[in-house]
Amino acid sequence: MPTQDELFAAVDALLEGEPEMPPPAERTRLREAARVSQARLAEALRTSTQTVKNWEAGRSEPRPPRRQAYQRLLDGWAEKYPKPTDTDTGTGTGTGTDAAQPPQPLTGTPVRAEARTPSPPAPEAAAATAEANADPSPAPAAPPPPARAGRPSPTPRRPPARKTATKPTGPAGGTDARFENGPLAVVDFENGQMSAYCVGGLVLDVPAKSLPALVDWTLTDAKLGQARLHRNGRDADPVLLLSPAALERYGLPTELSQEERRTGRLTDSHKVLGQIQRAGLQLTQRGFGAWTRLFREPEGSQRRCVQLCIPAWGALPVDEWDNKNDPQLPTLHGADLARFLGTYADRVMTPRGTTAVTGLELMTALRPPTRAEKDPATGEFHRAFNDDALTRLYDVVECEVPDEHPILKGVHARHHLRTPAQTLMEEPYDWCRQLTDEECMQRYLVAIDVNMAFAAAANGLTVGLNGPTHLTGNPTFDPSLPGSWLVDLSHVDLSHVSINGRTIDGTRLPSPFTPKGNRPQGPAWYTTPTVAYAQELGFDVAPTEAHVRTQTGRYLDPWYKRLRDAYVATMADLGVTTDMGGQEFLQAMARSQQVDPTMALVLKAIKATAKGGIGKLRQRNRGQVPYYEPWPALSRETWRPDIRAAVLATVRVSMHRKMMKTAAAADVYPVAIGTDALVYPSPGPSPLDFLPHTSEGKPAPGTFRLGVSPGMVKHQGTQTVLWAEEQFDTQGGVFNVANLIKTDPTAGEGE
Repeated sequence: MPTQDELFAAVDALLEGEPEMPPPAERTRLREAARVSQARLAEALRTSTQTVKNWEAGRSEPRPPRRQAYQRLLDGWAEKYPKPTDTDTGTGTGTGTDAAQPPQPLTGTPVRAEARTPSPPAPEAAAATAEANADPSPAPAAPPPPARAGRPSPTPRRPPARKTATKPTGPAGGTDARFENGPLAVVDFENGQMSAYCVGGLVLDVPAKSLPALVDWTLTDAKLGQARLHRNGRDADPVLLLSPAALERYGLPTELSQEERRTGRLTDSHKVLGQIQRAGLQLTQRGFGAWTRLFREPEGSQRRCVQLCIPAWGALPVDEWDNKNDPQLPTLHGADLARFLGTYADRVMTPRGTTAVTGLELMTALRPPTRAEKDPATGEFHRAFNDDALTRLYDVVECEVPDEHPILKGVHARHHLRTPAQTLMEEPYDWCRQLTDEECMQRYLVAIDVNMAFAAAANGLTVGLNGPTHLTGNPTFDPSLPGSWLVDLSHVDLSHVSINGRTIDGTRLPSPFTPKGNRPQGPAWYTTPTVAYAQELGFDVAPTEAHVRTQTGRYLDPWYKRLRDAYVATMADLGVTTDMGGQEFLQAMARSQQVDPTMALVLKAIKATAKGGIGKLRQRNRGQVPYYEPWPALSRETWRPDIRAAVLATVRVSMHRKMMKTAAAADVYPVAIGTDALVYPSPGPSPLDFLPHTSEGKPAPGTFRLGVSPGMVKHQGTQTVLWAEEQFDTQGGVFNVANLIKTDPTAGEGE
């Protein structure tokens, strides 16, 4: 039994305790009062900006030693910037405060109640609106109807907002005065009134009676758009999403005809195209389709372009932007749709088309090919190329292009199947094997999935920025030169390899050199990451030929960082943060899809942007032109199949490296891999039942680690070993169980 002194000491310790941290709203107030940015605070505390955002949003709490330092800083700020009194904030009983009286409409168009009430705003949207209003009044019992602006004035009005000091996680309108109403708007026609739903809850009255008038109103009065992501880039054009009711109002069909669906555009004889022509507006060569650009000639350096997005014509395909099993976008109110795409625009960029198109455009927006450079002699500006970007078209290499490329015309027969010695076969894993007798004694098969695998592989990857240099005569392999190498790796035997002093059974692992996991049979083309991995494993490599790029750079780094931050911030909105691990992370992931359906859609769009952007680097002929004829994508500087191959090779090599470390640490081996999903036998239904950990309970170094960051893994699904054996018996072992074990059918991130 403890003594009385011991008990009193324990009670005294509880009474003293640690100083209580101020609530999240007060942390934000103090930081903003001190005029310190979240990034600057994160730098001072040696942590990430996202972690500071989590502290100020109440999603997580600081831990020692940062907790004490953060507490000290907040205490100092609290003395310097004390809380305003009730009189200061207008929460008392005085008659001159906004809070003491019901919200009143501003001068101009009166506030009108909505005929169709949008769903209640999520905390992110409420926070965004609150910051825009900076209204110190207490939160009303229920949010009032959104305020409308008539013909927009220089200061469009925003709806009254719920008081919150939490920084918004979605866009709250652009900080640039030119784009103060956000990057986009959803145009809808309700109760005889055309409305534009913007981010942050703002609703604008649209006076335009025709489509050309709508474009001109957007360019002159709407204050929509997004500031450039790079100082040498260009601002994003405003995007208008047209609802079916708005389409009818402007004389457009709510459905395309069969011929129009085939061509992807309105027929040239449509009356709206006549209106556009008479108004002096121009269309791009793509015509008037689901994603349409309407523009006037620029005024000086100022673009005058508006992009139309028409979901009813297939602009937001369900497999990229929506939940295939339960589509939500068709029933979303305009305000909710604006929140969804506005959040995506704020965290990624204003959408330019499909997620794949946007992913590729994001690369260019973050690494612009050109810049304005002043001539010191004449003082005039001229165009100059940036050294860190893809700036021009270069010759292509036969082994790196797909079968239908014009360069292969006459080289092979029409349906010739090129061998590994003729073409680069760097693709994701698609591998499955039979279970051993020992593995059949396990009860479960547990699938884990690598977060944002393609984006994670792009991080830090050195790629070529110029054209290829052909090396012959048995060149020496140089891992610093990105490119393609013809080398024989059939001698690499991984059946018994020693890792950290422990021998593993390599026969239960796929080969790291082929997508199907088979051992190479002879000379083949490989990218630099694959050959470098063979060298890393201790084997000699002797290329006979190569196509390398001598101007190199980490072109994809800013692209990766932008998507990483977007992914992590959206996962935080869904209740999953970077400071979680183990069981806490698994539980948060299980709850995440039910936290906020709109943010779940944003998350899916971010993942689709990452995988689609990499796929676009080798966009194939989709029937636009005959075989061996140039298709439109070949005219892009960003058509770089060698970069795509290097990313996919890095995904495969990184997974194999972790498989080896996992086998060495815990003697467990995967039985199937589908792109970035791995299936392991397990005694229990959770990844924690087979993933190796140290004696301190931390993940074993170099192995797969549960977590939210790109490159870490999450639980994808669980099935029994008996289920797998039944599948093998009924399907003859010609399928991949990794493609079937999915708790969430949309979880995969393969190309």
